[in-house]
Amino acid sequence: MNPANRQPDRAKSQHGDSAFKWLTLAMALVIFVLIGLIGFELLRGAQVSMHKFGWRFLVSSDWDPVNDVYGALPAIFGTVVSSLIALIIAVPISVATAVYLTELAPQWLRQPLIMFIELLAAVPSVILGLWGIFVMVPFLRDPVFPFLQKYLGFLPLFKGPTYIGSSMLAGGIIVAIMIIPIITSVSREILRSVPGLQREAAYALGATRWEVTRIAVLSYAKKGLFGAVILGLGRALGETMAVTMVIGNSSQIVASLFAPANTLASVIASEFNEATGPIYPSALFELGLVLLGVTVLVNILAQLLLKTFAGPSVKPQH
Repeated sequence: MNPANRQPDRAKSQHGDSAFKWLTLAMALVIFVLIGLIGFELLRGAQVSMHKFGWRFLVSSDWDPVNDVYGALPAIFGTVVSSLIALIIAVPISVATAVYLTELAPQWLRQPLIMFIELLAAVPSVILGLWGIFVMVPFLRDPVFPFLQKYLGFLPLFKGPTYIGSSMLAGGIIVAIMIIPIITSVSREILRSVPGLQREAAYALGATRWEVTRIAVLSYAKKGLFGAVILGLGRALGETMAVTMVIGNSSQIVASLFAPANTLASVIASEFNEATGPIYPSALFELGLVLLGVTVLVNILAQLLLKTFAGPSVKPQH
């Protein structure tokens, strides 16, 4: 080929690479723009509430629409506690399921299990909420709550009346059901990316299957598994409809898990249509701003913990 003809081709290639680079950069910046717009709109809508209540909004336990007195502390408490309950339930189940699917499950069973996990992830939250109201809550009310109170009633978490059903524990369980597929799917991909040489080396040293899984697989993949848990936590913090339907929607801080409660998202979902006047909607906007802040803060802390305590990153097998 004539060298003179190569120059235009090279120039076109360089222009194409440059255009591709700037196009992908623009697509990435869209994420920052969207988050900025969401934060700006929430901040603008919360101005009235912020000017009236100031920092007292975050530490006040009052939520009284009749007298236009609002405080976010019960909703923050409910959001954090229900998310922790969900993680305590979901993380062991999800990681164990991912380990089984990756290391132990026979081929004929593996694909059906994966299909059902994906199917659970596709169930709308309102459907899970209906199931929670008509199936889970009655089951918790009798016999689960009386059983827990009988054997664990000496703990403050399991004291109080058990006849209500809709409660903090019910909200945590429904959130756990919703985040199990997310954590399981991500954990499974993380475990699959562990190099096969890790397993072979452990077997060559005489390790049992459990030792191979614990030392060669889980230890190597712990950073990625931690990331999967954080992804599930992000979903748990913002879950709305299913939680609203089973948590009881009570703006009180009670130590008992049998008591009704609410979350930041459930308060917004259940009360926004009823909000009138300048202060009530603004307080709900401020709840949304607090939820956004809590989510960002949790992710920042998670990244710091990840860099501080986690081991080497999981690298895909080449």
